[in-house]
Amino acid sequence: MRFLIDNALSPVVAEGLRRSGHDATHVRDHGLAAAEDSLIFDYAFRERRVILSADTDFGTLLALREAPLPSVILFRGATPKKPDLQTRLLLANLDEIATMLERGAIVVIEPQRMRVRMLPISGPKDSTSGDGV
Repeated sequence: MRFLIDNALSPVVAEGLRRSGHDATHVRDHGLAAAEDSLIFDYAFRERRVILSADTDFGTLLALREAPLPSVILFRGATPKKPDLQTRLLLANLDEIATMLERGAIVVIEPQRMRVRMLPISGPKDSTSGDGV
């Protein structure tokens, strides 16, 4: 899977995903460290990458875009702050969510639960798995 790690997370997350066989880059690798979130979305869309972030604004941006891609994975709640633990948490759940991410989804990962909402977000009748976003 192809990932774009947002500035809200360490580049170490990208390194850990690459060690596990994924194509993962950090926004810094593309000169996007100070870029507006909309530019990050555009880049991820063009490159067919899943955005990985802890920035809760990304959920709002997805709703406003009304587009099925790019998918976004958000770490929220009491999710570990250490990059190696974040990487392990994602990898432990990736098989379960991979197909949804390929189709277009926002996935919220917390230590004890995961919530998935399919894209585009257009209202309360969207397909959901878990308890929504």
